[in-house]
Amino acid sequence: MTDNPGERKPLGETYGGQAVIEGVMMRGKYHAAIAVRRQDGEIVVKQEPLGGLYRGAISKLPFLRGIPMLWDSLGLGMRALFFSAEVAGQEEDPDFTMSGGMGLATGAISLAVGVLLFMVLPSFVAGLLVKEEAILFNLVEGLIRLCLLIGYMVVIARAEEIRRVFAYHGAEHKTINAYEAGDPLTVDAVRAHSRRHARCGTAFLLTVVLISVVVLAPLGRPPSLLVRLVSRLALLPVISGISYEVLRFTARHSENCLIRALIAPNLALQNVTTREPDDGMIEVAIAALQAVLAGEHASVA
Repeated sequence: MTDNPGERKPLGETYGGQAVIEGVMMRGKYHAAIAVRRQDGEIVVKQEPLGGLYRGAISKLPFLRGIPMLWDSLGLGMRALFFSAEVAGQEEDPDFTMSGGMGLATGAISLAVGVLLFMVLPSFVAGLLVKEEAILFNLVEGLIRLCLLIGYMVVIARAEEIRRVFAYHGAEHKTINAYEAGDPLTVDAVRAHSRRHARCGTAFLLTVVLISVVVLAPLGRPPSLLVRLVSRLALLPVISGISYEVLRFTARHSENCLIRALIAPNLALQNVTTREPDDGMIEVAIAALQAVLAGEHASVA
């Protein structure tokens, strides 16, 4: 680290993360770190190196490097969430753990609910509404999926626990924005930044939904719900790869007026999925990013 920990470094092209229970996960090119606030005020930090998938040959190939992004959401993000749940649970029961059967069951249930809600249900309803026209069917399916995604986020945002997670989400964005602007990683400097970010995971999900309409619309109407589900799952890596490139391009050119207009829905949705954090939440996000930066510097030293 240098005297100015907010100074931009050419260690990795982007830094990202996600909010977890009373904490933040940050990810760089070589390392990830999770910082969680315990009830006694202590910040618990866990750092881990990233696997070869994140920096191997596939991570440098356009349209294929979106696959690590998808795995990031499903794998690394789930592990971070489990760790934060363990920190919270062990304050009540020192033996509480999310590893083993409980973690597998929780992950499987979450994945199953996601598939049912955002893949099976939209396809089923679209099949009831559109019988023949293939392009119209795929457009309706995509519109239903989009409405479900936005509606789901609006509904869960009403819960107090989720509101706190969304505030940590805001702290994550502010901290990354401060770092990318070259500002020092202090609470006052970070607080001055926006809680919206063009590379947000929420933006990625919204982009995936929109790109899926473009990719699936010309492919016709599969004859059965099962075939539709299999085809959507099979094309998910393709859709994710395209979506990642779109997100990457728009983030790099976000100062362009046309690009700003294109990403306006992504940024607007972050008004729902982020909230203004308090100083303690910002401290947690800073701790997570500093742990990642320390690991990144050690990797290239």
